[in-house]
Amino acid sequence: MHRAKVRLEDRGLVECPRWHDGELWFADWTSGEILALSEHGTVRVATTAKAPPLSFDFGPQGDMYVVASRASHLLRFNGSALEEFAELGANGWNEIVIDPHGRIYVNGPAILLIHPDGTVETQAEGFQFPNGMALSPDGRTLVCAESWAKRLTSFDVAADGQLSHRRVWADLPGPPDGICFDAEGAIWYADVPNAYCRRVREGGELLDEVKLDRGAFACMLGGPDRTTLYITAARWFGMDKMDQMGGTGQLLSVEVETAGAGWPHG
Repeated sequence: MHRAKVRLEDRGLVECPRWHDGELWFADWTSGEILALSEHGTVRVATTAKAPPLSFDFGPQGDMYVVASRASHLLRFNGSALEEFAELGANGWNEIVIDPHGRIYVNGPAILLIHPDGTVETQAEGFQFPNGMALSPDGRTLVCAESWAKRLTSFDVAADGQLSHRRVWADLPGPPDGICFDAEGAIWYADVPNAYCRRVREGGELLDEVKLDRGAFACMLGGPDRTTLYITAARWFGMDKMDQMGGTGQLLSVEVETAGAGWPHG
């Protein structure tokens, strides 16, 4: 049984961990901030958005792209402020992952493919609350967590980024939230109501588990060797009670054997 180490506490509803340039980046939905935690434990605010929930990822050149749920555009951080990058249409957008070619996938009412020039193409629709997304180590499979369906859904990724061959990657006992791949092709997923992160193989075989005392919202393998599993956790009272989650949010970490791989890139 793993014992998670608390790296930061007294935050709000924390989400979307990303390991980037030696820091753990994350979003605090309660405060509407994207922050970075250094290896020395200091926290800095990278940017603030007016429309959380928030998720973000980094392109191959280090540019940060941001999804603000109630905004109709994908945003890009120019180093000092957020600017509009691509038109998404109706709001309700959720997660984002960027491949090594700079192609961006965003989910919500659909999964969208946004090309580096800002062109947007719809790839798939009809999800039961799409949530975390990740690309496999070889870049040929995209997996999307469908929280309400309690499953991970996968697609083949073509050389031009187009998605096809939609199928169930794994049925799960609870609703998956944030996810990440490791070097063996297994997936870690976070589960809010069951308060754990689990590592599963394609097909759903349970390989490992980290139990928490509050909801696990997302996880990311990072650190210098990508063998540190970072977890964002908080007590969940409902989206309309986000202000009540202030002070319950934590960033935790656990050392694991298999390093992270794929994208989001640690």
